[in-house]
Amino acid sequence: MNVVEMHCTVNGRPVRDTVLVRLTVAEFLRDRLGLRGTKVSCEMQVCGACTILVDGEPVSSCCMLAADLDGRRVETIEGLARGGELHPLQAAFWEHNAFQCGFCTPGFLMMSKALLDTEPDPGPELVREWLDGNICRCTGYRSIEQAVLSVATTRDGDGRPG
Repeated sequence: MNVVEMHCTVNGRPVRDTVLVRLTVAEFLRDRLGLRGTKVSCEMQVCGACTILVDGEPVSSCCMLAADLDGRRVETIEGLARGGELHPLQAAFWEHNAFQCGFCTPGFLMMSKALLDTEPDPGPELVREWLDGNICRCTGYRSIEQAVLSVATTRDGDGRPG
């Protein structure tokens, strides 16, 4: 059995584990750490439901190996809210009814966070471009786009609404 020891930081918490070399990040997060907010749907890097941030960059956790997290920083949907307060993107998704079933929502939120961390004031075209790899079968995309744009136009220096 091929295993490897790895150390990473998940949502600000240090994690040390020994994992099978074939274990995906999605499986690691969901099955080993109990972080079930990361969804698995296509397992082919097509739908975006499993999007997380690794060192601030969006990745498809269904196609990345957990062993490759060694020494890296991981952010999941569970890490967005802090101290019982929703992240501005989470609040905006709620306010703009940007979800129905919620299955795709974690991936959309993580990709939107990566976008706003890169470009704090994107226009509608850039939002659509960044979210192009995420699939929603319930809401359509207008409310999601509006939610992201509302956060972009109301943020202040600390990333929270102004």
